[in-house]
Amino acid sequence: MTRVASAVAAAAAEAHPRIVGALIRMTGDWDLAEDCAQEALATALQRWPASGVPDNPAAWLMTTARNRALDVLRRAKVERTKLQDLAVLGSPEPGDADTFPDDRLRLVFTCCHPALPLEARVALTLRTICGVPTADIAHAFLVTEATMTRRLTRAKTKIAQAGIPYRVPEGPALTERLPGVLGVLYVLFTNGYNADGSAAFADEAIRLARLLRALLPAPELSGEIGGLLALFLFQHSRRDARRSPDGRLLTLDQQDRSRWDHAAIAEGRALLEGLGDGPYALQARIAAFHTTDGPTDWAGIASCYDRLWAWQPTAVIALNRAVAHGYAHGPSAGLALLAEARAGGGLDGYPHAVAAEADLVSRTGDHARAASLFRSAAALAHSPAERDALLERAEAEDTEA
Repeated sequence: MTRVASAVAAAAAEAHPRIVGALIRMTGDWDLAEDCAQEALATALQRWPASGVPDNPAAWLMTTARNRALDVLRRAKVERTKLQDLAVLGSPEPGDADTFPDDRLRLVFTCCHPALPLEARVALTLRTICGVPTADIAHAFLVTEATMTRRLTRAKTKIAQAGIPYRVPEGPALTERLPGVLGVLYVLFTNGYNADGSAAFADEAIRLARLLRALLPAPELSGEIGGLLALFLFQHSRRDARRSPDGRLLTLDQQDRSRWDHAAIAEGRALLEGLGDGPYALQARIAAFHTTDGPTDWAGIASCYDRLWAWQPTAVIALNRAVAHGYAHGPSAGLALLAEARAGGGLDGYPHAVAAEADLVSRTGDHARAASLFRSAAALAHSPAERDALLERAEAEDTEA
């Protein structure tokens, strides 16, 4: 990548949500805001090789996008008041890109509004805040680009028709809405962290978590944001070590720990200092136990899952709690908790539940049954990589039987 292209990419990552947020606030037109932001980037790629990278690339992009929006509105003969509103942006001076920090928050809370379906919230966040091309989002959701375009259009239409306010909630409403926003980032990160997911999505989730933490510094808000960011960092730190050179998924004990991102691990540990026992903080503490160089403290992990279960008694947390107790207190304890977790039917057809049972059964010494269970889990697997890893475990159990 050339120096100019690198500068444009860096400026886009920093300025895109500011530009789009500011123009949506001023024009009320989501498509116009996105188009002008993209045209500003294209103009930079054309002009900067000759003129040089400006001292403040983000401010340059803001000015160019604003001017483009003004041109479009003038040609459309939009009412003078809108033009006057846009003129408030002026021509940013160096450092002026921070003039409207709340625009980014407005954009985040609008894209993540609970009136929209979860999938629409994730897609709108990727497209509008992160600037991810619609084709890439469509690929991640296994739909055509035309289908994803329609979904994004429906989401924007619903925002307009339902009168969803383009603002950051205040007071108790902000506290109530924040978990929903964090939930969208969690889904976004998970889509990028899964075996066949896009690392770029995980990177965007980390970037947005950093942004939220910077813009919402109040302790009652920043704690869970910090917990979520720490969780992302711990998980992402192991991404490069999760596969063998031939592409096989590797379990934690098989990974080359020298390939872990130890700077990210250190940052995650620093974030956890002083945090309480919120749901994301507890998940981050669990992930932190898995990033130690010595033996894994399964008793500590089991204790965290007990506390997390009190917060969120979901089927998946019950499953993970059973696994942790199985390693901390023996496979029989784990199988008993797993049976309780499956009693409600929430884990029916879930491959990780079958794989967890297989692993616990293996540790009791019943390798033939474990092999059968691993094959059953492979038949339910969500990706080829997971299926291959489970079949490999089944073959290893056959050898032990």
